[in-house]
Amino acid sequence: MAEQIEQDELEDSSAPLIEHLAELRTRLIRCVLAFTVAMVACFSVGGPLLDFLLIPIEHTMRSLGNPNPVMQYTAPQEYFFTLVRISMVCGLVVSFPVIAHQLWRFVAPGLYKNEQSAFLPFLIASPVLFLLGAAFAHFVVVPMAMAFFLGFADVPSLVAAIAQGADSVGEAVESSGIDIVFNGKVNESLDITLKMIVAFGLCFQLPVLLTLMGKAGLVSAAGLKDVRKYAIVGILVLAALVTPPDVVTQVVLFTVVYGLYEISIWLVLRVEKSREARLKAEGLWDEDIDGAGAGTDVTEADSEAGKDK
Repeated sequence: MAEQIEQDELEDSSAPLIEHLAELRTRLIRCVLAFTVAMVACFSVGGPLLDFLLIPIEHTMRSLGNPNPVMQYTAPQEYFFTLVRISMVCGLVVSFPVIAHQLWRFVAPGLYKNEQSAFLPFLIASPVLFLLGAAFAHFVVVPMAMAFFLGFADVPSLVAAIAQGADSVGEAVESSGIDIVFNGKVNESLDITLKMIVAFGLCFQLPVLLTLMGKAGLVSAAGLKDVRKYAIVGILVLAALVTPPDVVTQVVLFTVVYGLYEISIWLVLRVEKSREARLKAEGLWDEDIDGAGAGTDVTEADSEAGKDK
């Protein structure tokens, strides 16, 4: 009899797990279907998408005197797989709202109402900031990088024109030796653009990440201010790693990311003040607790106060 009761309890406890796994399977299938449909749709317009991504290098080549920019691919399958890569990246971006909605529908029932209201704005802000970072990279940083790299091609002709007293630097000047011209490959040029877009999109997630950590009590505004000098060094290292080796582009990335860091401090400070005001109104705030300890205790008290399904 006792064994039968234990067996029944075991079956009852395993039932919710099976239900959660079944729901997770359903959500994942919907996410995969959304991504597949978006990828196929993006592949159907892969050519225009590729032209859009190559706009920075096209404009740079035209500004350097090439009236008909041409790029090449050196393998029969290269262009096809380039379009596949573009369709995968763009398909993920297009299907992200559906994927995020499915993940939210799976996670939300297990959260308290105050946790849902705290988490949902970040779920909306994250893709918006990623798109802003991607747009900034595509329209500002990538053109600067292309101008820096391709600009080296004009240096020999510029020096030769000055040495021979040409009336116009843009005039063709005869010179000995071999002319070095840019014959860009599609996939290699696209790599630079995609890497920049992803890097800046992720950097723009900094306010979301730090503010969410501030809501969880993992970081504080005072703590972020204390480590500001280390953050500056880290941002400089990041700028050196993900940007071309020219000072202008590195300064742009440093300025943007450091500005996002300062915005994050301000957002965390607002979160702390809002939490303090709410807990004071509920009588859960202890004035004797220091700022660092208060962050943890306040978070725990906030969680207890919001346990309302």
